[in-house]
Amino acid sequence: MAQIGSFTREQVARKDSRQSLWCIIDTSVYDLTDFADAHPGGEAVLLQIAGTDCTSDFYNLHRHEVIQKYSHLKVGSITNEKPSVLAHNPGDLSLMPYGEPTWLTPHLSSPYYKASHHALRKAMRKFVDAYITPEAAEKEKSGEFISDDLLKLMYDAGITQTRFGPGKHLHGVDILGGVVKGEEFDYFHDLIVVQEMARIGYRGFQDGNLGGMIIGLTAVVNWAPDEVWKNQIVKDCFSGKKKLALAISEAFAGSDVAGIRTTAKKTADGRHYIVNGTKKWITNGHFSDYFVTAVKTDKGISVLFIERGPGVETTPIKTSYSAAAGTANIFFDNVKVPVTNLLGQENKGFSVIMGNFNHERWTIIAGSIRMSRLVTEECLKWSNQRKVFGKRLIDQPVIRQKLAKMIAHCESTQAYIENITYQMNNLSYSEQNKHLAGPIALMKMFASRSAHEIADEAVQIFGGRGITQTGMGRLIEMFNRTYKFDSILGGTEEILGDLGVRQAMKFMPKSML
Repeated sequence: MAQIGSFTREQVARKDSRQSLWCIIDTSVYDLTDFADAHPGGEAVLLQIAGTDCTSDFYNLHRHEVIQKYSHLKVGSITNEKPSVLAHNPGDLSLMPYGEPTWLTPHLSSPYYKASHHALRKAMRKFVDAYITPEAAEKEKSGEFISDDLLKLMYDAGITQTRFGPGKHLHGVDILGGVVKGEEFDYFHDLIVVQEMARIGYRGFQDGNLGGMIIGLTAVVNWAPDEVWKNQIVKDCFSGKKKLALAISEAFAGSDVAGIRTTAKKTADGRHYIVNGTKKWITNGHFSDYFVTAVKTDKGISVLFIERGPGVETTPIKTSYSAAAGTANIFFDNVKVPVTNLLGQENKGFSVIMGNFNHERWTIIAGSIRMSRLVTEECLKWSNQRKVFGKRLIDQPVIRQKLAKMIAHCESTQAYIENITYQMNNLSYSEQNKHLAGPIALMKMFASRSAHEIADEAVQIFGGRGITQTGMGRLIEMFNRTYKFDSILGGTEEILGDLGVRQAMKFMPKSML
């Protein structure tokens, strides 16, 4: 390969054969001679552009990130010319209009975010780009679970400890080298962590990155009867030494929690429960050590903390997204559980389950909203790149109308969650359960409906690429295949819509009738 140097366009034009094949992309010169055999589209495609400036052709098919992937093929630049495409570095904000929420948009502001929020956002994005995204791409493809190395990095950075919101568990934790102190961590910091991690664009791995712990460990923190025991469980889960899943759903009971059939019967001496039954669709269940499990006791529903051991078996469930999520069936066969592992009160497990749902649903919503924006950003980029019938897609009114709808959904759902997050910051845990269960339920219904609209329009904009799992449309295909998880997990749209209205009617003054 030639040394990095400066060339004229005439010099490049002479490199137009299979024996010496060069091209120009945005003033950079690339030697594709040895790459031709490996080119996914075949060498014939490269021979068509040999010796030419193929900037327009390249960006009509590829994103700028592809250039960075093959930077080793660059041999120089065109003399006295400067590139026009800006490179994106890890941690950078998007320069695309509506690529970031309002509070991160130049010249705009928000009353919700302070300096510590901006510092956390910047540090989180750098961490995610450097460590999480590369592993997510690898594990999403292989279906393997998250690595212990990444879990340790996240724990050492204080990220894992933030995953289920503000609280005493964060006191003394310096998050990402101290950009935020654990004592000042609020729900807007929480929102930033969730949304930055959702940007990876690999949904199976996203849920496999301790999604079960996020929705299950709160029950231990809020309802465990013994402080020492609780603290050890929390420490083990945060550090990644142990993994935890929330086990509620069954074949006969999804959103209908009251319909569960897994039983827990006390032994004659009253010191243990004997648990029998199955759970289904349990996120992280296949690789978890602990299960926060809803069971049927003699007079109602209870919640038990069950360790993997004799009588506990798991099998994977193949879903629409990657096996990296660890979605599983769980089988309990005469499992002996100490009564001291009861979370909350016996027969009053609904308080434990319902109190946990608010933050779970809020987390699902936050991730869905950020993924929707990422997909919209991809469509905006593609519409400015792709040419059809001699025009860019963005020059077609029908495409602009689709983009307008997508942008409006992104902006409205982000404003919605920021309003609810502000309320969470100003209400106690018990007050949130009383006043926000309905609003959060309605917000989840709306966010997943928005995702539906965005996924549909995105596929139409990308065409065949939007249903292809590799290349330019990878993110669009993934989102269209997996956005439905958000409309089902944590309660279906229909159940949550009904919950929101019923709660509103519950507090309606009788004088209004």
